[in-house]
Amino acid sequence: MSAPKTLFAAFADHVTAATAELARAGVLPQGLDTGNVTVEPPRDPAHGDLATNAAMVLAKPAKMNPRALAEALSVELAKIPGVAGVSVAGPGFINLKLDDALWIEELRTIGTAAADYGRSSMGGGKTVNIEYVSANPTGPMHMGHCRGAVVGDALATLLEFAGNTVIREYYVNDAGAQVDVLARSAHVRYREALGFEVGAIPEGLYPGEYLIPVGQQLAAEFGDKYAAAPEAEWLVLFRTRAVAAMLVMIRADLALLGIHHDLFSSEAELQAAGKPELAEKWLRAHDLVYDGVLEAPKGKLLDDWEPVALPLFRSTRFGDDQDRPIKKSDGNWTYFGADLAYHFQKAETADELVDIWGADHAGTVKRIKAAVAALTGAEGATPKSFEVKLVQMVQLMKGGQPFKMSKRSGNFVTLADVVEMVGKDVVRFTMLSRKPDAQMDFDFDKVVEASKDNPVFYVQYCHARICSTMRKAAAEGLGPDAADLDLLGEEEVALIRMAAQFPRQVEAAAQAREPHRIAFYLYELAGAFHGYWNIGNDRPEKRFILTRDGKTSSARLFLAAQIGQVVRNGLALLGVEAAQEL
Repeated sequence: MSAPKTLFAAFADHVTAATAELARAGVLPQGLDTGNVTVEPPRDPAHGDLATNAAMVLAKPAKMNPRALAEALSVELAKIPGVAGVSVAGPGFINLKLDDALWIEELRTIGTAAADYGRSSMGGGKTVNIEYVSANPTGPMHMGHCRGAVVGDALATLLEFAGNTVIREYYVNDAGAQVDVLARSAHVRYREALGFEVGAIPEGLYPGEYLIPVGQQLAAEFGDKYAAAPEAEWLVLFRTRAVAAMLVMIRADLALLGIHHDLFSSEAELQAAGKPELAEKWLRAHDLVYDGVLEAPKGKLLDDWEPVALPLFRSTRFGDDQDRPIKKSDGNWTYFGADLAYHFQKAETADELVDIWGADHAGTVKRIKAAVAALTGAEGATPKSFEVKLVQMVQLMKGGQPFKMSKRSGNFVTLADVVEMVGKDVVRFTMLSRKPDAQMDFDFDKVVEASKDNPVFYVQYCHARICSTMRKAAAEGLGPDAADLDLLGEEEVALIRMAAQFPRQVEAAAQAREPHRIAFYLYELAGAFHGYWNIGNDRPEKRFILTRDGKTSSARLFLAAQIGQVVRNGLALLGVEAAQEL
């Protein structure tokens, strides 16, 4: 059974119906595209409850003056039951004032829809591939990976809730020099497990203790067979075993944050299957790769630089500042060449692509976007939607000072250590409490602080406070009842208005690919609830539990229950469990 239509969705239908009525009357031409028409709260609440840009959007294709069209639409919108007033502002914005009864009905809708309140069909079932984390498989997850992991995972959940099919993908970079370093590091630990004196871990290898169990496993499996063998005999084998062990560790670390990918794609397997060669062949056939010589580096030339003919992708056709090599002079694929083939593969199984990258990769965004545009937009086709979301690093702080901690990593703070210290929910919400492209300090003291300044606590306290109220009410023989919601007054309706924003917040966040908007909204909703609660401190008749007025108390308890439902729904999108008590 589908969820009941929310108030904003219902009024979007009303606006569409009003334009259709004007078209039937000959005021508007038939067949106007209303896809960009929106219904949302006005920027200034004093202007009303809802606003629509319909006249502004439709005026040009209708060849009408926007304000004249707004006046005509206003006549139709004023006929809608529950509309208390319609006004036209500026060049043609239409503002609507609604009867309180419509907001009361929306509260009932929240109760009916429950966990589905805010769910949308906006995505239309389109498949979106979201690639996130994709850290080199050379060790445990560290806090440098955490923010992108949470942003990507929350975005995936958000897009599913908004009507998309989502593929959560992790690209395993297991074909580069870093995994050979991993294999050599594992070999040192393998010899150590066999009882050889290895001394200090050689410079350039991975020193973390997390490789000790890998060495022990290799020793148990192969004995001393490779202890003194030349590297050529064991490098590929140890690389394969070590990468597999690292992926087990990575999956376990991500699971601590509630993150599970649908697909782990191997760069090594991609290259073994000849996918880069296929991509190059396809690009050459479409005159998008040619053999050329790179421009000399700007400034003083390096002593060993010499012009070399390389296969170059014509990325300048797509806005890049120079064409990019897809192979090195030694015949191996460049990182860009391998990534190009990987995105070519992804585009075969998804309608839209989203990559979550660290901000240190900003310089490669333009070229990979050019590649995807080329690969999916040839021969007149519309290129597939592809976005790269950049995530800034997180500075760990404690006591106002940069915080350093290392148990098993060797030289960095692991994700597992941080989750152990403050908990999954605190980590996830905090990572979404700022825009991902903004710098962030993760202060171990502040993220567990019980104050309004800590958004994690403030939102969780809202839900816990509602749960506590329900328990106390039950002890008094009271409970939420929607039968007498007309007893709710102006302050309560204001709270309903805030809760009713959730469905449009979901759609706006999904459309912008910005899950942090949900965290921002929940903070505002929690603030509105706490503000209402505080009214009862000064005016006892405004409290939720009124033992002498059971009907009003039940209506307010129903209101509180639905605020709690919206908070739960929002937290679920962020991958955060709603606290029952604090």
